[in-house]
Amino acid sequence: MTRAETGLEVVRERIGAAAARGGRNPADVTLIVVSKTFDAAAIEPVLEAGHRTFGENRVQEAQGKWPRLAARYPGVKLHLVGPLQTNKVRDAVALFDVAHSLDREKLAGELAKEMRRQGRRLSLFVQVNTGAEPQKAGVAPQKTVEFVERVRERHGLAIEGLMCIPPLADDPVPHFEMLRRLAEGLGLKSLSMGMSADFETAIEHGATHVRVGTAIFGERA
Repeated sequence: MTRAETGLEVVRERIGAAAARGGRNPADVTLIVVSKTFDAAAIEPVLEAGHRTFGENRVQEAQGKWPRLAARYPGVKLHLVGPLQTNKVRDAVALFDVAHSLDREKLAGELAKEMRRQGRRLSLFVQVNTGAEPQKAGVAPQKTVEFVERVRERHGLAIEGLMCIPPLADDPVPHFEMLRRLAEGLGLKSLSMGMSADFETAIEHGATHVRVGTAIFGERA
């Protein structure tokens, strides 16, 4: 078995155990295998093992490897988990199925326009900056309800859920709980939260999507 295949198996087991601790069905948790910086040769063993849900941070990097991989392995669902610039919206809509980082109205407008033009419908998550970190993207928690309602009304966007990346130095639990409360208030059922270091905690606090790369592939160069 390759490092990635072993990692995938272990992560799946950890997801099952975390879901059990939270009184949840593991089937309700989507594992997004984050393959950013890894080439097709590293990704293929995970595809061969039957996994089909992957995450990438950059549109251009994903364009270089995923069209060929998706053609060879039907059923791939690709998630954009990194920031999206408006000049990359056309390419992102063509390639991805889900975007996790909607955080400003200009981007919402461009996504709505491009999805209509291409006849595609991406699932969208609004990124919330739960730690109020100035260097990090995301809508301020206190503005999230207003933002979601505005992009629904003005741009006709169907928002699937909320996403957050807690500050590295913080206990992630208050951030996960904040995101869960915001989602409940908006009637959203999906929570994209938890990465390699904290995905089990995220699942115990309601995550429906976890974004895991290092725990599967190993450390990035």
